[in-house]
Amino acid sequence: EVRGKGMKGAVGSSASYARALKDSEMTPAEMDALVMEQLGLEAFPIATQVYPRKQNVRVMHALAELAASLYRMAFDIRILQSPPIGEWSELAPEPIAARVYDATAAMAARMAGWADEGWHVCTEADLDRYTFGVAGAVGLLLSDIWAWFDGTRTDRARAVGFGRGLQAVNILRNRADDLQRGADFFPDDWTEEAMFGYARRNLELAAAYIRDLPEGPVRAFCTLPHALADATLDALASGRPKLSREQVLQLAGR
Repeated sequence: EVRGKGMKGAVGSSASYARALKDSEMTPAEMDALVMEQLGLEAFPIATQVYPRKQNVRVMHALAELAASLYRMAFDIRILQSPPIGEWSELAPEPIAARVYDATAAMAARMAGWADEGWHVCTEADLDRYTFGVAGAVGLLLSDIWAWFDGTRTDRARAVGFGRGLQAVNILRNRADDLQRGADFFPDDWTEEAMFGYARRNLELAAAYIRDLPEGPVRAFCTLPHALADATLDALASGRPKLSREQVLQLAGR
């Protein structure tokens, strides 16, 4: 609630107003009430030369919250109006569309943040934040879509691991190209062995996620990308840059 200082004079005693009003029928308190009524504000009962400074904090906090909300809304609208995303988002069924829109806009916002930071990861916590932003959050979105589609319930922590595992494989596969463009997704002092371990741990979560899924389209949808990621990791570990076309077709035909 925003309040005014009121008509209390330089030191808060209203003494100057009492002298000015001594020949009138109005008291300083009545003048104070009249002025504040015209302003549409309540007055602090006690104030010195200025109103309490903590009101500045409350006002700035409220304005910051409003600005953040308006920025997010404008950003989301701009993203969803872009031709590629706008056309794609129209395919989302109405009951789940709001969740898809929110996830898409949030991912775009996170990527904008990483672009501002120069795509540099310093710690494993940074790596977790990055892989969640670009892939783990997609795992959560998919879990929500499965629940909407046929009521399938999933382990959301494993859903995040699923996305992180796939992204970790991409980081290993694209390591040379990323460094060439100035992006480094390895935490400081991490070796390839450490990143392989990170990928393996998260792909194990992905495997557990899939094992818990019932037979059907949802499980089929998740099985292929996991199989490709697992096989790609094995190929990279043995010195091959990627899977052959024949290997990909063989995995897809299972």
